[in-house]
Amino acid sequence: SAAIVACGAARLGLSTALAATVGRDAAGDFVLDTLRAAGVDIGNCVRHESLPTALTVCLNRPDGDRAILTAPGCLPAFDSSQVPEVSARHVHAASYFLQPRLAAGLPGLLSRFRRAGASTSLDTNDDPAGEWRLTPGLLAACDFVLPNEAEALALAGALTGEPVSALPAALTTLAKAGPVPVVKRGGEGAVARYEDTDVSARGPRVTPSDTVGAGDGFDAGFLAGWLGRQDIEEALAWGCACGALSTRAAGGTAAQATATEAETAAAEMRVTRERT
Repeated sequence: SAAIVACGAARLGLSTALAATVGRDAAGDFVLDTLRAAGVDIGNCVRHESLPTALTVCLNRPDGDRAILTAPGCLPAFDSSQVPEVSARHVHAASYFLQPRLAAGLPGLLSRFRRAGASTSLDTNDDPAGEWRLTPGLLAACDFVLPNEAEALALAGALTGEPVSALPAALTTLAKAGPVPVVKRGGEGAVARYEDTDVSARGPRVTPSDTVGAGDGFDAGFLAGWLGRQDIEEALAWGCACGALSTRAAGGTAAQATATEAETAAAEMRVTRERT
């Protein structure tokens, strides 16, 4: 997930680096070569001596349903101590539940970058265990949390200790924990709870070729839009534009938007605000 976000951010013109781990295998070579070709700085990617590169297979159905199978490889071995102290405007973390060692140190890591002046964000992605428990203090260390709608409901339920079935309630719960919740809703666009206002963006419907990585494409677009002007409406419009455009081809990175494409598509998005 973080690698797809990094590729998308680089394609949008941001100076982007990835801190991660891969194996000393052909899959690791492929991943690093692809990132390098996309313009991502891979100087902080480490290669594990014995564990293989993580691999994920996505099985898509014509009706849009899909199954995802991941062989975690070296992902669980990646540690927050392997993330160097570098100068950054923004730090984004992803695949939270697949990296328990990183997860344990993530609140401190993100807090460190915030003290240095960076903004921070988290896309947990799915929790295969279905527990959705976050390290204490993690959400308070994030400026933005970027789940899809199902993930937002699950995260809010874990925080409250009881099921949450309505998105407005999930937004309230997540916002009380500290970050601005930005929830991806597929073809329905996205909504953010920002300063006691629900800001929603939705654009023309597209006929997707493949939705794998669309949420990560949204993340890249949202962050690029936010870092450009720190305007939540523009950030949401850019996120929805980049998420939609990324579905034009198979795979998570093949059809990611350029800045020109994102700006053009974002201008067509409908953005509304509603006081909570």
